[in-house]
Amino acid sequence: MVIDLRQHLGRLGERLAREHLERLGYRMVASNYRTRFGELDLIVCDETWLVFVEVKARRAGALESALQAVHATKQRRVRAMAAAWLVEATERPRSRELRFDVVGVTVDRDGRLVRLDHLEGAF
Repeated sequence: MVIDLRQHLGRLGERLAREHLERLGYRMVASNYRTRFGELDLIVCDETWLVFVEVKARRAGALESALQAVHATKQRRVRAMAAAWLVEATERPRSRELRFDVVGVTVDRDGRLVRLDHLEGAF
């Protein structure tokens, strides 16, 4: 049951992050892409950027903020996953620039958005 609740929160966070990014004009390239290093949450692009997005969702009142959860070890893993995706994804957009963003999503106990933080070029 705990895993189901965590998965539900993660999916909700990814959906809210995706909607936010689409409002900003980004186009979805891939989501939940599995590599041998783990799973990339979202990959989006626009005319200039190919962006690998790590999404962290938390319930309001959590001890650790969503953004604090993306520590150095997680950053290294996301970079490794992105490198694997770049090798594996032959049909991908050719952007001039790469970037790693973090979107922190905080929801209340009813699943309503309380806060969304988008940190561009987070690492």
